[in-house]
Amino acid sequence: MVPAYKRILLKVSGEVLAGDQSFGIEPEFLQSVAKQIADAAKNGSQIAIVIGAGNIFRGMAVAANGTDRVTADLMGMLGTVINSLALSNAIARQGIKSKVFSALNMPSVADSFTARAAKAALDEGFVVVCAGGTGNPFFTTDTAAALKAIELDCDVLLKGTKVDGVYSADPKKDPNATRYDTISYDDVIGQNLKVMDTAAFALARDNGLPIIVYALDDEAGLAGVLAGTTRSTRVGLPL
Repeated sequence: MVPAYKRILLKVSGEVLAGDQSFGIEPEFLQSVAKQIADAAKNGSQIAIVIGAGNIFRGMAVAANGTDRVTADLMGMLGTVINSLALSNAIARQGIKSKVFSALNMPSVADSFTARAAKAALDEGFVVVCAGGTGNPFFTTDTAAALKAIELDCDVLLKGTKVDGVYSADPKKDPNATRYDTISYDDVIGQNLKVMDTAAFALARDNGLPIIVYALDDEAGLAGVLAGTTRSTRVGLPL
């Protein structure tokens, strides 16, 4: 089967990697995510990944408690490096080449990110894991995901999270929340829906990058999203 999107950027929420734990990485869930990614790569998709660090470190929460925001964000970036190394290694154990690129300069740990080098790795069959966010404080990994997707000429940004799409409110707090099958960039921004931050949606809108939001633990997994069978929300211009 020819994949619907040739080159994708997968944004994985750090919190999701904790599985049923409140923090850290749940090995079984990590392997499950890695297998989904490896299977999609074997089916012909070129895959780049940006991962958060909410399972390890909550920079905003620490900053709110008095830590300098820049320091807190740098600590969060280091958390994404830990997650990226873990996921890249898990993908490699599934028989797919994987390489970590970091927006932070740490040559003994990962290659320094450049769009040219990352695109070359994608063309060579590597799954590319982008660590360190944007490399700058005050920007979330959602914004990093949108930025990397645009830099790497990806066809779509897939946001794997804890819920199966975009809702009018938090469905865990409001049982009457409405779920959208499709929604425009401007409606997401105008309604201040929190599945990703405003800067990420604005970047996607201004560059015509579609976003698909789905539950990372969906039974059909990434293959279902790429086949269009997994329950999800498409954010973007009308088809």
